[in-house]
Amino acid sequence: MKTKIAVFGRGELIDRLRNYSDNQDDIEIILFEYSETKDITHLIDQAFMCDSYVFLEPYPYLYTKDYFKKRRLPVINVSLDEYMILTNFYKIKNIDRNPLQRFSIDILNKNLVDEVIAELHLHPRDIYTYSYENQTVDLQKIVHFHQQLWNEKKIDYVLTSIIEVKDQLLEIGIPATLMHIPKVNIVDVIEKAKSVTAFNKNKSTQIIAGYVQIKDIFDQQKDEEELMNKLHDILQKFGRQTNSSVLPNNMNQFVLFGSRDMIDYITKHYRNFPLLRQIKELLNIEVAIGFGLGLTAKQAEMHAKIALEICMGSEPGSCYIVNDQKERIGPLGVKKHINTSRLYQALIHKARLNNELSYNFIDFITTRNNEPFSSHDVASFYKVTKRSAERTVNKLLSGEVIKVVGEEKPYTRGRPRKLFQIDM
Repeated sequence: MKTKIAVFGRGELIDRLRNYSDNQDDIEIILFEYSETKDITHLIDQAFMCDSYVFLEPYPYLYTKDYFKKRRLPVINVSLDEYMILTNFYKIKNIDRNPLQRFSIDILNKNLVDEVIAELHLHPRDIYTYSYENQTVDLQKIVHFHQQLWNEKKIDYVLTSIIEVKDQLLEIGIPATLMHIPKVNIVDVIEKAKSVTAFNKNKSTQIIAGYVQIKDIFDQQKDEEELMNKLHDILQKFGRQTNSSVLPNNMNQFVLFGSRDMIDYITKHYRNFPLLRQIKELLNIEVAIGFGLGLTAKQAEMHAKIALEICMGSEPGSCYIVNDQKERIGPLGVKKHINTSRLYQALIHKARLNNELSYNFIDFITTRNNEPFSSHDVASFYKVTKRSAERTVNKLLSGEVIKVVGEEKPYTRGRPRKLFQIDM
């Protein structure tokens, strides 16, 4: 069955994509054309059978971002990168015959404009940038930004990334041009969607096993059978939540078996592992939980036993993971201190990441509780291609923000993946 990718765009952008979409053998691109951003919500409902969702403009993407986030659907926006800015600057100077000065621009990431200005040796005081990064997009604020500069006679024209802003500015007599999105950026976002969809469908062939054991059950002043029945009920609820199976092993132990959904759940709850908290709150007992990763059920079970042994020798109510390389991760549910201010400075000044990537990486590290990660994990978190994730990792390595701490091999074939951790 072909991968279905829904693409949302205005008529002009959709037309530029038609020839490309007709020549794709491995995917089916379903085009959704709109004239106004508010129409997109209705179009999304028509695309419910698609595997991923692509937006060819930034504002419609931000307009619907919360919708997709709540439903955990893969959504990708066309890249407003340095190449696009350079293309538009070339168009302004050589086609529109306007000087590259005394104009204002609105864009997602101001840093990209600053980099292009510096590269072209332009005078930054003649160019005014409005960045709507990390904020709710308010069209009237953007229009007011440009209008005020025009009224103060600081600009001669506007370059905007939002068609609604262009239309409003033209209505009040301010020269405004909508940014041209190069075809290479349109093709790139489709390729990115293909990679993200393939990644989500084949995220891992790993199996995960877990051992759950009550610590010092004979010291518990409770009815043993009743206690185990209640624990079994909690674990079965966890099993339904993570599509995993729960099997009684002996009088004070249970075994769990799962795959992708359980791995996803654990990865998202490194810092605050709800299962431990629920058992403690509902049963007032301490349990040891050991998870093991492996390419086979037997290997996963063996690693889970190793993790359980680590738990039994640790603090009460602990949880550890042993991966396929027999490396220990944990304890889960214990927040590690991360100096986010210091990390941010290192990301900006040493790794030379922009603000958006820096904030996202800090979110990535805190979500994973500063546990080791691979470039594969970065690609999954950012929903980007493997190559893009590797570029970010290489910047982090070059800036000595992270270091290699091990490796993992989630597939039977292929080379192991390097694992990294913050080096500061």
